Amino acid sequence: MADDFAALIPELPKWNDGAGIEPQAWIECVGNYELATGYSLLFWPRFLEFEGYFLRDGFSVQSLRGFEEVTKGDRAAVERVMNQVPIASIHCNVEPTEPQLRYLGRTLKQIWHVKLRHDFPNIPFRVEFNDEPGLIADEYELTFWQTE
Repeated sequence: MADDFAALIPELPKWNDGAGIEPQAWIECVGNYELATGYSLLFWPRFLEFEGYFLRDGFSVQSLRGFEEVTKGDRAAVERVMNQVPIASIHCNVEPTEPQLRYLGRTLKQIWHVKLRHDFPNIPFRVEFNDEPGLIADEYELTFWQTE
Protein backbone atom coordinates (compact mmCIF):
# COMPACT_ATOMS: atom_id res chain seq x y z
CA MET A 1 0.00 0.00 0.00
CA ALA A 2 1.39 3.38 -1.00
CA ASP A 3 1.76 6.01 1.67
CA ASP A 4 -0.62 8.96 1.44
CA PHE A 5 1.90 11.78 1.44
CA ALA A 6 -0.86 14.38 1.13
CA ALA A 7 -2.08 13.21 4.55
CA LEU A 8 1.43 12.98 5.97
CA ILE A 9 2.41 16.41 4.60
CA PRO A 10 -0.83 18.44 4.62
CA GLU A 11 0.84 21.35 2.85
CA LEU A 12 1.29 19.37 -0.41
CA PRO A 13 -2.27 19.74 -1.79
CA LYS A 14 -2.25 23.50 -1.12
CA TRP A 15 0.59 24.22 -3.57
CA ASN A 16 0.12 25.41 -7.15
CA ASP A 17 -3.26 27.07 -6.50
CA GLY A 18 -4.63 23.85 -5.04
CA ALA A 19 -3.30 21.54 -7.77
CA GLY A 20 -0.78 20.16 -5.29
CA ILE A 21 2.86 19.24 -5.52
CA GLU A 22 4.80 15.98 -5.29
CA PRO A 23 6.87 15.41 -2.12
CA GLN A 24 10.21 15.49 -3.97
CA ALA A 25 9.38 18.81 -5.65
CA TRP A 26 8.15 20.20 -2.32
CA ILE A 27 11.48 19.25 -0.67
CA GLU A 28 13.32 21.04 -3.49
CA CYS A 29 11.24 24.17 -2.86
CA VAL A 30 11.20 24.40 0.94
CA GLY A 31 14.19 22.37 2.12
CA ASN A 32 17.75 23.49 2.60
CA TYR A 33 21.18 21.89 2.82
CA GLU A 34 21.58 22.59 6.52
CA LEU A 35 18.45 20.56 7.30
CA ALA A 36 19.45 17.83 4.86
CA THR A 37 22.86 17.59 6.50
CA GLY A 38 21.32 17.41 9.97
CA TYR A 39 18.76 14.80 8.92
CA SER A 40 21.57 12.62 7.60
CA LEU A 41 22.49 11.90 11.23
CA LEU A 42 18.99 10.56 11.82
CA PHE A 43 18.55 8.69 8.55
CA TRP A 44 22.10 7.26 8.42
CA PRO A 45 23.09 7.36 12.09
CA ARG A 46 26.50 6.84 13.59
CA PHE A 47 26.71 3.74 15.75
CA LEU A 48 29.75 2.66 17.72
CA GLU A 49 31.00 -0.09 19.98
CA PHE A 50 31.94 0.84 23.54
CA GLU A 51 33.00 -1.80 26.06
CA GLY A 52 31.02 -4.44 24.18
CA TYR A 53 27.90 -2.26 23.92
CA PHE A 54 26.62 -1.04 20.57
CA LEU A 55 25.27 2.48 20.94
CA ARG A 56 24.26 5.60 19.09
CA ASP A 57 27.05 8.14 18.80
CA GLY A 58 26.91 10.86 21.46
CA PHE A 59 25.81 8.65 24.36
CA SER A 60 26.61 9.59 27.95
CA VAL A 61 28.98 7.28 29.86
CA GLN A 62 27.37 8.52 33.08
CA SER A 63 23.93 7.46 31.84
CA LEU A 64 25.35 4.12 30.71
CA ARG A 65 26.76 3.47 34.20
CA GLY A 66 23.45 4.42 35.79
CA PHE A 67 21.51 2.02 33.58
CA GLU A 68 24.06 -0.73 34.26
CA GLU A 69 23.33 -0.32 37.95
CA VAL A 70 19.54 -0.15 37.56
CA THR A 71 19.41 -3.22 35.28
CA LYS A 72 21.92 -5.17 37.41
CA GLY A 73 24.18 -5.62 34.40
CA ASP A 74 21.55 -6.76 31.88
CA ARG A 75 23.45 -5.64 28.78
CA ALA A 76 20.50 -5.98 26.40
CA ALA A 77 18.32 -3.87 28.70
CA VAL A 78 21.06 -1.24 28.90
CA GLU A 79 21.35 -1.07 25.10
CA ARG A 80 17.56 -0.96 24.68
CA VAL A 81 17.21 2.07 26.93
CA MET A 82 20.40 3.83 25.81
CA ASN A 83 19.40 3.55 22.15
CA GLN A 84 15.78 4.68 22.56
CA VAL A 85 14.64 7.53 20.36
CA PRO A 86 11.13 8.87 20.88
CA ILE A 87 10.04 9.82 17.37
CA ALA A 88 8.07 12.78 18.75
CA SER A 89 11.33 14.27 20.08
CA ILE A 90 12.86 14.68 16.62
CA HIS A 91 11.50 18.23 16.58
CA CYS A 92 10.59 20.42 19.52
CA ASN A 93 7.60 22.75 19.55
CA VAL A 94 5.89 20.80 16.75
CA GLU A 95 2.89 18.50 17.25
CA PRO A 96 3.26 15.47 14.98
CA THR A 97 0.27 13.43 13.90
CA GLU A 98 0.05 9.73 14.69
CA PRO A 99 0.40 8.80 10.99
CA GLN A 100 3.57 10.93 10.79
CA LEU A 101 5.04 9.29 13.89
CA ARG A 102 4.24 5.81 12.66
CA TYR A 103 5.54 6.47 9.13
CA LEU A 104 8.82 7.90 10.41
CA GLY A 105 9.23 5.16 12.99
CA ARG A 106 8.70 2.38 10.41
CA THR A 107 11.07 4.08 7.98
CA LEU A 108 13.77 4.63 10.59
CA LYS A 109 13.43 1.05 11.81
CA GLN A 110 14.27 -0.21 8.32
CA ILE A 111 17.13 2.24 7.91
CA TRP A 112 18.66 1.44 11.30
CA HIS A 113 18.42 -2.29 10.58
CA VAL A 114 20.33 -1.85 7.32
CA LYS A 115 22.87 0.52 8.91
CA LEU A 116 23.61 -1.82 11.81
CA ARG A 117 24.13 -4.73 9.40
CA HIS A 118 26.37 -2.49 7.30
CA ASP A 119 28.49 -1.33 10.24
CA PHE A 120 28.55 -4.60 12.21
CA PRO A 121 27.85 -7.46 9.77
CA ASN A 122 28.69 -10.22 12.28
CA ILE A 123 26.64 -8.91 15.21
CA PRO A 124 22.94 -9.85 15.45
CA PHE A 125 20.66 -6.97 16.45
CA ARG A 126 17.00 -6.47 17.06
CA VAL A 127 15.59 -3.14 15.92
CA GLU A 128 12.21 -2.38 17.42
CA PHE A 129 9.55 0.26 16.89
CA ASN A 130 6.21 0.05 18.73
CA ASP A 131 3.98 0.64 15.71
CA GLU A 132 0.62 0.39 17.43
CA PRO A 133 -2.29 2.69 16.72
CA GLY A 134 -3.61 4.89 19.49
CA LEU A 135 -0.47 5.41 21.57
CA ILE A 136 0.43 8.77 23.04
CA ALA A 137 3.08 10.54 20.97
CA ASP A 138 6.00 9.85 23.35
CA GLU A 139 5.34 6.10 23.23
CA TYR A 140 6.35 5.84 19.57
CA GLU A 141 9.94 4.87 20.23
CA LEU A 142 12.67 3.30 18.15
CA THR A 143 15.48 1.28 19.72
CA PHE A 144 17.93 -1.54 19.10
CA TRP A 145 20.09 -4.02 21.00
CA GLN A 146 22.32 -7.03 20.46
CA THR A 147 20.52 -10.35 20.56
CA GLU A 148 23.54 -12.51 21.43
